[in-house]
Amino acid sequence: MKRIVKLGLIATMAVALLGLFVFVRTLRYGFSALDEPMAIETFMAKTMRHWAVPSDLRDAKNPLPLTPELLAEARTHFADHCATCHGNDGKGETSLGAKMYPPTPDMTLSATQSMSDGELFATIENGIRLTGMPGFGSGTAESARGSWSLVHFIRHMPKLTPEELVEMESLNPKSPEEWEALKAEEEFLSGGGTEKTAVTSSQSKEQQPQPHHH
Repeated sequence: MKRIVKLGLIATMAVALLGLFVFVRTLRYGFSALDEPMAIETFMAKTMRHWAVPSDLRDAKNPLPLTPELLAEARTHFADHCATCHGNDGKGETSLGAKMYPPTPDMTLSATQSMSDGELFATIENGIRLTGMPGFGSGTAESARGSWSLVHFIRHMPKLTPEELVEMESLNPKSPEEWEALKAEEEFLSGGGTEKTAVTSSQSKEQQPQPHHH
């Protein structure tokens, strides 16, 4: 019994010292989202994320059958709603995802792929507090179906083909400037740009002063 009490005291002291170290470090350097999370932060975040998942979902299997149509639907949804932070390939190598604290994870790696279907579903539906991951769930059957379809897509990420990535790129949200550039490119490729140039050139010639014949 004394041994258990002694071990408990040692563990408490270790946690207290660690807390003191983190506190002193924070006072010295402050908080910044540009810092790399410490190992203890990463461990605690993973533990809390696991326990934040409702118990009935932790070992839940995806109820939706995987079909090419469902995967295409999820791919389109991901490209339009999720790729801004996660990237089309799920590796998080985007200007926004890299600046988050913690940075957006590479979902093709085991840290995400080893999560249960239910854990992935809960993350999509409920989000993760104190991170950049919002909750997309609305409590409706339609919302749940969308989240379960994204679970299938996340499982597929390590096997994405170049053709799928090209398709997703065309579906990514675009700024007004990008839409204008894309429109101009399409007009040029269809010949519209050439015709417009020709018309402009013709009008320019008509507006030039013509020589007078005496």
